[in-house]
Amino acid sequence: MIRVLLVDDQPLVRAGLRRILRPRAGFEVVGECDDGDQVEQAVAATRPDVVVMDVRMKRVDGAEATRRLRAREGSPPVLILTTFDEDEVLSASLRAGASGFQLKDAPGAELLKAVRTVAEGGSYLDLAVTHRVLSAFRTHTSPDLRSPDPSLTPANSRSYSSSDGAWPTARSPASSTSAR
Repeated sequence: MIRVLLVDDQPLVRAGLRRILRPRAGFEVVGECDDGDQVEQAVAATRPDVVVMDVRMKRVDGAEATRRLRAREGSPPVLILTTFDEDEVLSASLRAGASGFQLKDAPGAELLKAVRTVAEGGSYLDLAVTHRVLSAFRTHTSPDLRSPDPSLTPANSRSYSSSDGAWPTARSPASSTSAR
């Protein structure tokens, strides 16, 4: 059973999320917050496996709440769930330490997949934003993408081989990315 903390300022949204993230689907909603300033205390009290966080809230927004939470050792991963398909929101969320970004217009099955992926240590990006993330990466990366990342060592990566065309990748369960 995956333990979930819901953070959204709209009670109707939280009620809908509770219906989707039900025990029959393998989830248990262990707590709820209506603002980002309540997240750290709620995490300490409920010990969730994952936090599903809205972006725009009255006192502390989701990006700032994510930044505060992720600065604490042992904090659970955060999946941002928002209606705002904006580059600034996406960038602020990922820079704050969110492990996933899902738009609220996704089907329930997609939300289940996103929450499960993030709770299990993976990363998740809504398909609607994946293209923009890849475009930004390509724009801000050196032209020779085949050169290994200097931070990767033989101990934590496999080398690039022009014969097999493989990309250097870190070996970590958190390095997987899902997209719908």
